[in-house]
Amino acid sequence: MQFFATAAKGTEPALRDELRELRFAGVRADRGGVHFEGDRRAAYRACLWSRIALRVLAPLATFDAPDEGRLYAGVRGVELDDVLDASRTLVVSAACRSSRLTHTGYLCQLTKDAVVDRIRDRAGARPSVDKRNADVHLFLHLVKDVATLYLDFAGQSLHERGLREPSAVAPLRETLAAAVVRYSGWDRKSAFVDPACGSGTLLVEAGLWAKNVAPGLSRERFGFERWVGFDAAERAAMDALREEARAAERAELPLLVGRDVSESALALVQKSTRRAGFEVRVALGALADAEEPAAGAIVANPPYGRRLERPAELARDLARLVDRHPAAHVAFLMAEEQPIGHTRRRPQAPRELFNGDIRCVLRSWAPLPVAG
Repeated sequence: MQFFATAAKGTEPALRDELRELRFAGVRADRGGVHFEGDRRAAYRACLWSRIALRVLAPLATFDAPDEGRLYAGVRGVELDDVLDASRTLVVSAACRSSRLTHTGYLCQLTKDAVVDRIRDRAGARPSVDKRNADVHLFLHLVKDVATLYLDFAGQSLHERGLREPSAVAPLRETLAAAVVRYSGWDRKSAFVDPACGSGTLLVEAGLWAKNVAPGLSRERFGFERWVGFDAAERAAMDALREEARAAERAELPLLVGRDVSESALALVQKSTRRAGFEVRVALGALADAEEPAAGAIVANPPYGRRLERPAELARDLARLVDRHPAAHVAFLMAEEQPIGHTRRRPQAPRELFNGDIRCVLRSWAPLPVAG
């Protein structure tokens, strides 16, 4: 089977490298995600292990869809008996580009009608739609009047680890945080410091990666576990994958340090990391005063947009932070137009990323060579 793991724009290279390290076959980066191949259980494993993928999709059919009749007929011809029946719920999402059919809401409606009409004609009953918690997720991609219908293995987006405190408002998705940690150059052994940690998403992702914890272990179940064809044999296979993942966890954890000016934020950090199975050191204080000589990586998502109060001071403080830790990898996820002060260290090439619909840039610095 062919699969496509979707990713936030700019994180595709990180996802490609991750899937190669996890020894998936046929890994190839593309716009919006990464292709890989294998049997159905390869998709199970990707959902369980990927830190950066948002969804794992399998293409079901590709067909010309220049008008609504051709789209309806193409979707209706797709066999879904091992996934969906009248007792289960369904949701459809869609995206389109450069096509005659342009309204994504209408595309979702047509796709849903074609799927449920086929089941009703065969079984005498039809599945209902559940936009919040459906058993089966389908995705229609229409480009230049050519439609591809995908089956979503993940169900809910894979960034939803189930580890964040319900009261936490985080400006950073877990999957993007995982990509930023990987891009930072951190070795997963030295101390990791977030000097503006907020609710601690970067710290949680750093800890999970360092301990080799499969991020999907914290989820109760994935979308594919609710399908018609997920029988006792598939359940046993998934149980075995979870047991293998638990056995692969490492006991050791490097020093993780979170700093923030908010006591309530630090309390959320400690709750989230404990829920993830490890402890971090927290410190109350301003970013300008942060100093950790033993740090192997300084990684932060400093304030921007409405969170940014004093841009000139922040730019200066970030630059000083870079120069204060010459032996550390330093990486800041910043708004594209956000300034940073002058540093004595030469920056690496900036990397464009998107935090939702916000265009960002990851600015990073490699450690300076040791004299002598």
